[in-house]
Amino acid sequence: MDKALTETDPPHDPDHPIRAFRLTREEAEDRRQGGDIEDIFFKGEGRPANKWIDYLPIYERYFSPFRDAGPTLLEIGVGQGGSLDLWRRYFGPDATICGIDVKPVCATRVSPPNLVRIGSQDDERFLKSVIGEIGPPDIILDDGSHMAAHQTAGFRILWPELKDGGLYVIEDTHTAYWNEFGGGYRKDGTAIDLAARLIDDMHAWFHQQATEFAAREEIAAVHAHESILIIEKRKKARPGHIRIGRKN
Repeated sequence: MDKALTETDPPHDPDHPIRAFRLTREEAEDRRQGGDIEDIFFKGEGRPANKWIDYLPIYERYFSPFRDAGPTLLEIGVGQGGSLDLWRRYFGPDATICGIDVKPVCATRVSPPNLVRIGSQDDERFLKSVIGEIGPPDIILDDGSHMAAHQTAGFRILWPELKDGGLYVIEDTHTAYWNEFGGGYRKDGTAIDLAARLIDDMHAWFHQQATEFAAREEIAAVHAHESILIIEKRKKARPGHIRIGRKN
């Protein structure tokens, strides 16, 4: 599926819930919060891109520390190629930026030095071959099929490949509530369910159960914004507390 509902037109079904959220250019401009990513996006100088407007300041908040460090970014889902163009303009010439997609046509929607590789986000051999080519990513951005099973499989495969200090981002988590993406309200196996289980993994120091997706020592934070998850990977020590101050 080509970027599902983010880089393509909404489904032909006039009653599909995604249609209720389409903004006009004027409405989107009125909601701008400021920042370089917004400026680059609204200039529209690259290939077509369609973003939820509230993602842009979220990107700015989490991605800005990587901006001058020549990061490696892996984006799952290429669509029309506009997102890859956005990241190149934001991160600059020293960044390594690679997109993957199942559709062969997406290999034509890229400008060097950006890369596109064709394969599925639940294909472990393919994903590891991409990592072998570009190196461990600083940022992994899942904007692929949005199918619950694909999101979970991609995380299992790619989380160990993410650099310490890196970010794993899952977009369009609203699809976790839609049947067509394998979702449903409070359904197991969705991106929302993944976030809950990662929170359990992060707190494994306290419940002593086996972790499911990631070691307790490497989940720094799980940020749940509306329709987007950001998971921070960073090695950390065992929790500890201390009392200070004079004794009464």
